[in-house]
Amino acid sequence: MTPVLELDGITKRFGSLIANDNVTLSLGQGEVLALLGENGAGKTTLMNILFGHYAADEGSVRVFGQELPSGKPRAAIEAGVGMVHQHFTLAGNLTVLDNVMLGSESLLRARSARSGARKKLMEISERFGLPVKPDEKVSRLSVGERQRVEILKALYRDARVLILDEPTAVLARPEAQRLFETLREMTKEGLSLIFISHKLHEVMGASDRVAVLRGGQMVAERKTHETSPEELAELMVGRKVERPVRQDHKIGAPVLIADRVRVETDGETQLNDVSFSIHEGEILGIVGVSGNGQAALGALLSGLTHPVSGTLTLAGEDVGALGPRGMIRAGAGRIPEDRHAEGAVGELAVWENAVLERLRSPEFSRRGFVRQGACKAFAAGLIKRFDIRGATPDTRTRLLSGGNMQKLILGRSLSIGPRFVLANQPTRGLDEGAIAAVHSELLAARSQGAAILLISEELEEAVALSDRIQAIVKGQLSRPVRAEDADAQSLGLMMAGVWKDDIHAA
Repeated sequence: MTPVLELDGITKRFGSLIANDNVTLSLGQGEVLALLGENGAGKTTLMNILFGHYAADEGSVRVFGQELPSGKPRAAIEAGVGMVHQHFTLAGNLTVLDNVMLGSESLLRARSARSGARKKLMEISERFGLPVKPDEKVSRLSVGERQRVEILKALYRDARVLILDEPTAVLARPEAQRLFETLREMTKEGLSLIFISHKLHEVMGASDRVAVLRGGQMVAERKTHETSPEELAELMVGRKVERPVRQDHKIGAPVLIADRVRVETDGETQLNDVSFSIHEGEILGIVGVSGNGQAALGALLSGLTHPVSGTLTLAGEDVGALGPRGMIRAGAGRIPEDRHAEGAVGELAVWENAVLERLRSPEFSRRGFVRQGACKAFAAGLIKRFDIRGATPDTRTRLLSGGNMQKLILGRSLSIGPRFVLANQPTRGLDEGAIAAVHSELLAARSQGAAILLISEELEEAVALSDRIQAIVKGQLSRPVRAEDADAQSLGLMMAGVWKDDIHAA
C-alpha cells in the first residue's frame, strides 16, 4: 500500500524519561492500524508528535510525502490529519455546534455560517450513528456524549488520516461496533486510520495491522489475521496475562440500601424510583449504554448530589443528605468515572493526591499542620503495592499515564478498608495488565467484606466481577439477575429496556 504517513526515527524525552525511543512507523492508504501498548508505553506521546502537539527531539513526520514542521497542529490539520484525543478538548460553556465549529472558520469572516455547519454536523451525526443535540451545552453532556462530540469534531474537518486515541473508551460495544463499521466503509474511499485501544476484541475486529510499543520502543508489528488476543497481550506487557476469577463465597448483611430514590438536576429527572441493595462481600454490577443515568448514580453515591425523595442508607446510617466528606467518613471509597476531572488534581504531587480525601485525619495532619513525612511514606506504599509506574511521591500527578493515575485513585480508595466502594468505569482506557491488577484489587476488597457497586459498560467485566447485575435505562433500574444467569444476549435486552419476566431474578 502507498504510504500516506511515515514516522521515521522518532525520539522524545521528558527530562530523564525517554517516552519514544527511535520509533519508525508507516500507514498505508485505506489501512486501519491499531497501536497497542501498556499505559505509559508512549502511544499518546507518539500521536501527539504526529499531530504537532509535541516537537520530537529526533526524527521526522511525513504526510503524503511532505515533511510536517515540528510542533504545529495547524500544519497537520491542513495536511489532512485529524485527531480524536483521549482526554476531552471541549469548551464546557459552549454548545455542541460551537465546539465542532471552533477553529474551522477564518477570524476575518464577517459572519459565521452556522446554518451550513449545523446541516453538515447533523448529516455526519446521522451517518455515523452518533446522535448529538447541536444546541446543548457540553457541560450538560455525559462522558459518553462528550466523546461523540470529539469524534464528530474530527470528522467535520474532512480528515484523510484520522488518529483516534481510545475513541471507544466511553462507548458501549454496539456503539463502538457501529463506529468502526462506518470508519471501515470510509477506508474504502481512501481514509487511513490509526487508533489506540486496549480492547483486544476491538483491535482484532477492526484493524488490518497491529503495532506494539513497550517502554517507548517498537517491539512488534503483526498483520491482524496472523495474530491473536493472547499474543498481543503478551507482547504488550512482556509476559503472559491472566485475569483473576471471581470465587464463590458467603455474602453478608446489607451495607448500602437505596429505596425508591429520585434524583433531579435543574428540574429534570436523572434517577427515577431507583432501588437496590449491596451486601458485605458482594459486587453489584450496573450495566447500560452511556447517558442513561450512570453519572447521576455515581454523583449520588459520592455525595455530590442528594435525592429529592426516597432514602439512601450506608451501614444503617441515612447518608442521602451527606456531602463527599460525609460519605468518606461513613466508610465510602470512590473510583470516579472521570479520573482527570473528578479523581485527581493534576498539578498536585502524587503524595498530595494520595491523602487528599483524608488530609484532616491524625495520621496525616496535626494541629493544622500537614505531616509531609507520613503523607509521602503512605504514597510510597501505594506506589509499591499498586505498581504505579514512573511515579515517586513528589511526581506531578498530571505526568502519570491514565492507567497509573487510575491505580493511584484505586489505591487511595481501597487502602482505607472501606465498607462500600463505588467503582465507576474502573478499567476505562487501561491495558490488559492494568485491568488484571484492578480486577484483583476489587476482588480482594470483596473477599475482605467490602460492598462494591461496579458501573461498567463492558459486559464481560460486569459478568466476570459481579455477583448480581442490574441494567440502567433512562434513569431506571431493572431487577437484579445473578451473573451466572446472565449472558450477552440477555444483558443486551436489559440494556435496551426489555426486562423479561423469564430472566431469573436474584
